[in-house]
Amino acid sequence: MTDDTLRRTADALIAATNAFDTEAAVALFAPDAVIDDPSTGHRFDGEAGVRDYIERYFVAYRTVTRLLSIDSLDEGRCRLRVDFTGDFGHEIGRLDIAVNADGLIARIDAELE
Repeated sequence: MTDDTLRRTADALIAATNAFDTEAAVALFAPDAVIDDPSTGHRFDGEAGVRDYIERYFVAYRTVTRLLSIDSLDEGRCRLRVDFTGDFGHEIGRLDIAVNADGLIARIDAELE
């Protein structure tokens, strides 16, 4: 897994969620993916969970994400620092993204600063 692959995956996720395109965003995830976001009080599992997360926290709140930085953590993992704006206001957060061998997102650990 190259840094370029991780960057393309991160860019594709941000583009899909900024376009409020749930289908395009969900297609970037492995079927058994997990999103753990303590700020929501929930963990989201599998395709249904990923879809719920995107629709609830990106589409419903009209969240627009701007990438501030990206750092490689280790093989297949990167950390994004992002700026979120939407109907909720403004937040800065972190997304630790793990990508599987097929290039699909296997896990996101999210945290607000």
